Amino acid sequence: MSIKVSSKLPFSLVAKPTGSVCNLNCAYCYYLEKEKLYPRDPHQWAMSDKLLDTYIAQSIYTSTDPVILFSWHGGEPVIRGMDFFENVIRLQKKYGTGRVIENSIQTNGTLLTDDWCRFFRDNNFLVGISVDGPEHCHDHYRVYRNGRGSFAGCMKGLELLVKHKVEFNTLSAVNDYNAKYPADIYRFLKSTGSRYMQFLPVVEWINREAGPGELSIQPADSVKKAEVTDWTVDPIDYGSFLVQIFDEWVHKDVGEYFVITFDCVLANWMGVPPPVCVSAETCGNAGAIEFNGDVYSCDHFVFPEYKLGNISEKSLLTLMDSPVQLRFGQDKRDRLPAYCRKCGFLKLCNGECPKNRIVNTPDGEPGLNYLCPGFKQFYKHSWPFFEFMANELKHKRPPSNVMKWAESRKKGSEARR
Repeated sequence: MSIKVSSKLPFSLVAKPTGSVCNLNCAYCYYLEKEKLYPRDPHQWAMSDKLLDTYIAQSIYTSTDPVILFSWHGGEPVIRGMDFFENVIRLQKKYGTGRVIENSIQTNGTLLTDDWCRFFRDNNFLVGISVDGPEHCHDHYRVYRNGRGSFAGCMKGLELLVKHKVEFNTLSAVNDYNAKYPADIYRFLKSTGSRYMQFLPVVEWINREAGPGELSIQPADSVKKAEVTDWTVDPIDYGSFLVQIFDEWVHKDVGEYFVITFDCVLANWMGVPPPVCVSAETCGNAGAIEFNGDVYSCDHFVFPEYKLGNISEKSLLTLMDSPVQLRFGQDKRDRLPAYCRKCGFLKLCNGECPKNRIVNTPDGEPGLNYLCPGFKQFYKHSWPFFEFMANELKHKRPPSNVMKWAESRKKGSEARR
């Protein structure tokens, strides 16, 4: 490949080097059943060296970003083996020609070793480790295929990351069970050394009548009969979860610990692009690529109807800049119901992720986010604090000043009682 072209819009992909293959069997995982899209021997679900070469070359040559980020997900990506990722680094150097290239990998941590952690450190990988809180929270759903909890294995992997000084953050899925333990989870994550936290609400729309070869989890716009799963978080519980963590964070931890949900709200307050797509006005610039080169509109929209094509047949540039993908991204804004457009919190959430827009508005219009009541609860509670932080930033003062302000506000409230 010798001709360099540039994408009209910056984009990135979540790469699945082993497809949906994983050593765990988490009850709430939306990706495990994607194996039904590729009904072959699971041992063949591995990105080939040839396809990897094509993917890395196209990603580098089409990127307009000053920093090119490669994100490796699964399933469990380390199953693909260290040789694969050593080849990743070799190919990035081959095609990068001086470009700034970064790698991140999302792992459940149970397969990490000293060698893996040395590799991540030496090659500047950012490691996202999936941990749902203390043992009773984590093991409620995150289990091995024999039903045994994975907490001990995850903690061993996390300890190795700390030991080898690997940069990491934590991702916690918030489900019907652990949503009731927000303070315990937040304090536990801090105790592990996590300073950057993401709390991902579990919302899955399932067709319980799906046949053996059919996907049971459905996209939001599915016409099939569907309902939320048993492990889906209750909207009010999720709102309370965010409120309780926020209250501790805003009094003690601003500037020391970072919660991506809070970063997004503050960014939208400031009118700057939020760090993740769920809070942006539009999306469509974060696709997913499967082990065989199939590209989908989004990691949460790996369904046949959202397949854009394959990079062995069409370039990433062609697929991600296609009219179909452009419309997918704009639909996030354009298909908001009137109920949302009139909402005073719209600028803070922008309807959140389209995958969660599975309920009707009070007047019967489809497309309302399932978590809407919880988000409203959180935004109403946190509004004055974010308003204060935004004002501090506009005047070039640290937003951490909010901690003293929050404390004085609390004392004033107590004095008036």
